Amino acid sequence: MKKRQRILLVTTAAVSIAALTACGGGGGGGGGGTEADFSQAPTGTLNAWGFENADDVGQARLDFAAEQLSDVEIEIEATAFDAQKFTAATASGNVPDIVQMSSRYVGTFAAQGLIQPLDECLAENDVDEDHWYEHVMADVTYDDQVYAVPQFYQPPAIITNTRLLEAAGLAPEDIDTSDHAGLVAQVSALYKESGGNPSTLGLFPDLPALAGLWFLGNGGSLIDDEGKPTLDDPANVETLDFLKELTDAQGGYAKMKSFIDTFDMFGAENQYVKDQVAAGIYAQWYPNVLAATQANITINAVPFKDQDGNPFTVASGTAFVIPVGAENPAAACAWALNLTSDDAWMAAGDARATTIEEDPDPNRMNTGLFTGSPSADEAIREAFVVPTGNAGFDQVIDTFYQVASEGKSYGSSAAGLEIDTNLQTAVVAALNGEKSSEEALTDAQDAAMRAWEQAAGQ
Repeated sequence: MKKRQRILLVTTAAVSIAALTACGGGGGGGGGGTEADFSQAPTGTLNAWGFENADDVGQARLDFAAEQLSDVEIEIEATAFDAQKFTAATASGNVPDIVQMSSRYVGTFAAQGLIQPLDECLAENDVDEDHWYEHVMADVTYDDQVYAVPQFYQPPAIITNTRLLEAAGLAPEDIDTSDHAGLVAQVSALYKESGGNPSTLGLFPDLPALAGLWFLGNGGSLIDDEGKPTLDDPANVETLDFLKELTDAQGGYAKMKSFIDTFDMFGAENQYVKDQVAAGIYAQWYPNVLAATQANITINAVPFKDQDGNPFTVASGTAFVIPVGAENPAAACAWALNLTSDDAWMAAGDARATTIEEDPDPNRMNTGLFTGSPSADEAIREAFVVPTGNAGFDQVIDTFYQVASEGKSYGSSAAGLEIDTNLQTAVVAALNGEKSSEEALTDAQDAAMRAWEQAAGQ
């Protein structure tokens, strides 16, 4: 390819997948610590860090991007991202051209000046921000600049065990997170214990991991518009008081966690098979796991609801960043955009459909791919997501598609990592009764604020 490759964002028919070897010479495309020139043709060698253990979806996208960038030799370090390793690499000046990391980390590294803004990367390749969900882009935007190219978005929703609900005279819609008093009552009615320990949870709330979902859904906040932590928001205190009431109604946090740790989440004796949960909050990928045991479970799904009773979810996923000092930023930009284009995702959708078709396991089903891009999500759904023959699973799949557009960003901050760490510490302390909700969140806010002041140079 001798001229700059424009990124195609038009949905096409399924792209055939072939193993392609990137050709091309050596040398970088510019950068090396100076301001990146994203207008250059993508050529030379591209050093990437990410895509560890690429599955059929990942490999299809890698093959597609390699085909588009035939003048680029792509070398990938296929290991998991490590924040300490990345910081050390930037300090030494020996950085890869592009790195895959959690979207939640982007604001922190942007504030430290370790990654480059990508507004010009998008502009030079005629890609608009609205290619992605607004809340997905908000996670990778810092100080009004875009610092990463997002990929994937796994919205959580509530998967219910309908046979347990029906036995209690309840319907899936009765698991309503907007009605706190009602939810505690329903969960208490569904909860069972044996020998003083939980044997069935009315609701698995996924705490502390999804504390942010509960806080934001109840009108609270974690980060303000300037990136400052807001963990002691009065609405957060109110929500944490409620979450303690919810966990206390199910044996208390310590016993509940010990019980959850026994779940065979990925196995034939998972918590829905063994009726260990009547409902639980799970990300969009989890129905793929449950599909293997569909003959032994009866499930449905309802959205997590905000305080006003509206469907609500939060952004999540990974993203590609270009470090300051990258030798080949133009190729890095083109590679990231090709990997996240609609055509790449359609190639991935075709690969996943082929995998399912060729799998001898009759339980395999296509639950779709949630890419971070509404156009790609809908194109894949239309082309590949067909009725499964299981009405419960079809309803679950549909629910996750419904909530995808209802997301909210956690927010972007120079102290994003510290805010999340202190939030989870505070939630555990309050749920265990070690501190009151107000004390726990005040302490977390103080620690997060110190981290923010240091990171933001205040």
